[in-house]
Amino acid sequence: MGVSVKREVVGLDRGYVEVSGPQAEEFLERMLSNEVAGLAAGEARQALLLTPKGRIVAPLRVVRTSPDGFVLVTEVSVLASPVAEALRAARFATRCEIETRAWSGFVQFGEEPSGRAFRVGDFGIDAWEGWGEEAPGPGDPERLEALRIDAGTPAWGKELDDSILPAEAGLDETHISFTKGCFPGQEPIARLHYRGHANRRLRRLAVEAAKPGEDILWGEKVVGRVTSAVPGSALAYVRTEVPDDAALTVGGAEARLH
Repeated sequence: MGVSVKREVVGLDRGYVEVSGPQAEEFLERMLSNEVAGLAAGEARQALLLTPKGRIVAPLRVVRTSPDGFVLVTEVSVLASPVAEALRAARFATRCEIETRAWSGFVQFGEEPSGRAFRVGDFGIDAWEGWGEEAPGPGDPERLEALRIDAGTPAWGKELDDSILPAEAGLDETHISFTKGCFPGQEPIARLHYRGHANRRLRRLAVEAAKPGEDILWGEKVVGRVTSAVPGSALAYVRTEVPDDAALTVGGAEARLH
């Protein structure tokens, strides 16, 4: 972060769930994996909506829009409805409204946009994410993907789905509070954090060429799998016993962890 770049706007496939009402804060505090009560208006925080077994329903950014209002930004638009449905099923007599919104998302580089936006570190350079009624131009999605991979940021449908443990993707460091009150999935998440360890972790690879789904070899042993790739760089889940200086191969090409 902090690198000066020219202004550029790129459209994003995001979903939006608005949660509002006098008990919205209390409800989200007990439903999500990270603290939301301390957010000021306009501030955002990463969190997860989890199943009771600690599986990911959706990664979120929680944006406080007013004293009694929040917007949950889902990483892809198709996650908005499942998030809203899961929250409604748990709402019971809580006084809050839960609605999906058909807004258009974007990321802007170079300068902070006007309107509804929050700063993000997903791309390794100064960037703000926001939403509005009208869709922005597509920008350069290939450059966006290269920045995301180089920054080591996991994406839903590539590095993340309901089979991935949050700790495997490093989300226990960014999306979870281990000091807040109870939330769905807290017990298995805390058990792994304090008493165990993930067998694999999301890592960045320096590799000339790779394809998602390709195996990563350490000698003749398969120790990982590529999840996203652009020329020169990739993201992959790699066994934790693999040392940082290991000589790896992907599709016959040399690869290094970085």
